[in-house]
Amino acid sequence: MTVSTFNFHYGVADAGADLEAIVLQIEHYLLQKIRQVLPDQPDLIVLPECCDMPSGLAGEALQGYYRVRGNRIRDALSVIAKQNECYIAYPSIRLESDDKWRNSVQLLDRNGDVAGVYNKNHPVIIEVEDNLIQCGEEAPVFECDFGRVAFCFDLNFDELRLKYVRDKPDLIVFPSMFHGGFMQQYWAYSCRAHFVGAIAGGLPSSIVSPVGQVTSSTSSYYDFVSATINLDCAVAHLDYNRSKLEAIRQKYGKKVRVTDPGYLGSVLLSSETEEFSAEDLVREFEIEKLDDYLARSRSYHP
Repeated sequence: MTVSTFNFHYGVADAGADLEAIVLQIEHYLLQKIRQVLPDQPDLIVLPECCDMPSGLAGEALQGYYRVRGNRIRDALSVIAKQNECYIAYPSIRLESDDKWRNSVQLLDRNGDVAGVYNKNHPVIIEVEDNLIQCGEEAPVFECDFGRVAFCFDLNFDELRLKYVRDKPDLIVFPSMFHGGFMQQYWAYSCRAHFVGAIAGGLPSSIVSPVGQVTSSTSSYYDFVSATINLDCAVAHLDYNRSKLEAIRQKYGKKVRVTDPGYLGSVLLSSETEEFSAEDLVREFEIEKLDDYLARSRSYHP
């Protein structure tokens, strides 16, 4: 599947403009950004945290903007999703029917419908002071036609990471104002999942493989990047698997890929064909996946 991500700065609202005009400005700004990646025909477009927050507004003025905006920008993105037959991860501050504010990601599907919502489980202190942003209580994994997707806004909370370790999503989507540094690679490896960051404000947004390799990134010149990633993969430790992995390569050649990041002791086994899956390879060659290897190692401890 092809994923597109961004690290753009927030749109600037014209000083003195009324809220209606600001909504139109920000909508135009977002659509212009998204048009940059549409030629890449992405399956998933990921926007940064609070992607439609105008720079320069705060407090009651910002809440007023969100009330005027309502679902209008989401609906504009739904049209893009439907026209381009892609998913869009739309992170924004939204007002729920119970008059509570949430920092959320709404996942739009290829028909432009809302396929699911993730509410930020761990808002930062400044968000929850004065009861501004309500904490989310659930962290669902969403079934998409290309794989299973989970969301996270903050990499500092192990309870969320460990939930995803158990739930085994194929892809973790990380829209944030916080970069996280090496934690991005750690989450990808720990969850055995691909990882895509969308970092607001100009810090690099990267795509990371399940063995912690940064495979694509925005640059100092471009605030967007699109990349094709292969979710049909498995992480295996090298112990007891080296000869089996070589046998796979000898039998199937370019139909498979074994990616070694170095220093880790684990590799990524990917199927590069529709003839068989990575799980088929695991069964055929009795590959011991990393989690099974670690479980077997633990069994030797008293």
